[in-house]
Amino acid sequence: MPELIPILSKTAIDARVEEIAHRISEDYRDRDLILIGILKGAFIFLSDLIRHLTIPVKVDFMSVSSYGNGMSSTGQIRLHKDVELDLKNRDVLIVEDIVDTGVTLAYLVDYLKSSGAASVRICALIDKRERRQAAVAVDYAGHVVDKGFLVGYGLDYAEFYRNLPEIYHLKL
Repeated sequence: MPELIPILSKTAIDARVEEIAHRISEDYRDRDLILIGILKGAFIFLSDLIRHLTIPVKVDFMSVSSYGNGMSSTGQIRLHKDVELDLKNRDVLIVEDIVDTGVTLAYLVDYLKSSGAASVRICALIDKRERRQAAVAVDYAGHVVDKGFLVGYGLDYAEFYRNLPEIYHLKL
C-alpha cells in the first residue's frame, strides 16, 4: 500500500494561491491577460487562482504530456490539445501544477511565443528543482519543494490522487 506523507496543508495552499493572485492582479493591471491552464494537473489550482484575481482575464487550456503513467518523464512531449484563443499580441500566463524537469514548459514557452504572444510567463503551484533539465523561469511560484514525487490538489500518479485537498509525497 502506498504511503502518503503530508507536505502542504490546504490552509497553506489557500493562503499562497491568494498571494499569487494578488501579485498577478497587480502585475497585469490594465493589460490583456490570457491564462492557459495545463491539463490535467493545473485545473484545481487554476480554478482557485482565478477566483482571487481582481482583473479581467480570459482562460484557455492546453494538454501536453511527457510522463505517461510513470513517475519519471519520458522526455518526449506530446501536444494533445492546443489553445483556441488568438494569442497574437496578448500577454500569456501559463498556469501549471508543477515544474519538474522544465522540459515541457520550455517547449510550451517557445510554442506560445511562436504563436505571436506579446509575453509568456509561468505560474506554478510547485517549483520542484531536484531534476531540472531545462532553464525555465517560474515567475510566480507557490511553493518550492526540494524533492519527492508529489500528489494531491491536481497532482497525480497514474491518474489517481488528484482529488486530495492537500499535497503529499507518495512513497510506493
